[in-house]
Amino acid sequence: MTRARPFGNAAVEQAFLAVPPEPRRRLLVLRAIILDTAARTPGVGVLDETLKWGEPAYVTAQSGSGSTVRLGWKQAEPARCAMYFNCRTTLVETFKGLFPNEFRFEGQRAIVFGPGDAVPADSIAFCVAAALTYHLTKRQLTG
Repeated sequence: MTRARPFGNAAVEQAFLAVPPEPRRRLLVLRAIILDTAARTPGVGVLDETLKWGEPAYVTAQSGSGSTVRLGWKQAEPARCAMYFNCRTTLVETFKGLFPNEFRFEGQRAIVFGPGDAVPADSIAFCVAAALTYHLTKRQLTG
């Protein structure tokens, strides 16, 4: 992973600062994986780092290549954080098949991390690349 990247959006930075230190640390690791993966995945282009539902979200607005990836933390479950995917895609179902023992899932929408859970960078990067190229891949398959 590369060094931490500065925030280009003050509201996103504030959303991270509102999270307690331990889950924030994991969310920042996930953010770095998202940004690094986007930078090295052909067809993705520059990501927009914005807020959706008050949470950091990563959108392929420039290229339209993929589905949004969102990072979340909830006060109701303060030790847990999650990486959310569009529940109308097949992404999480695919990840369940590929990584049945590596991740904990929340329905068809998220990979969740609890206290002490490892963040397997290579596996998460695969999931992020799949999300960020979801529309591109569908266009290639349907011609």
